[in-house]
Amino acid sequence: MTNQMETLSTGELVRRLSEDVSRLVRDELRLARLEMTEKGKRAGVGAGLLGGAGVLALFGGGALVAAVIMALARVLPGWASAAIVGGALLVLAGVVGLVGKQQVTQATPPMPDEAMRSIRADIDAVKGSAHR
Repeated sequence: MTNQMETLSTGELVRRLSEDVSRLVRDELRLARLEMTEKGKRAGVGAGLLGGAGVLALFGGGALVAAVIMALARVLPGWASAAIVGGALLVLAGVVGLVGKQQVTQATPPMPDEAMRSIRADIDAVKGSAHR
């Protein structure tokens, strides 16, 4: 390989370098696009879970309101069951909300970290070989 490289003209070496850099840039852009897609999906799941937590909290609040109304209207076992259901829904909303927050936190900031590290390594490698 070394003998072949010695016989190549400067123009041929520059052309090969240009092709290699172009291929490298395309590969890095593809990696960045894949990474951004994955982070976008994670943010979407987190946002959906947060929305679900809000709906569950609304139902829980509604059930607790119904329990208070029933308790004040007359003392019946119905209010106790409504209070239990409302409390359970609020606990479930809290759990879903925490999971959703965790998903959103993992997705931000929406930067292609892996691709950026790879690009920096490529730049360092090119600089290192240029100095030799």
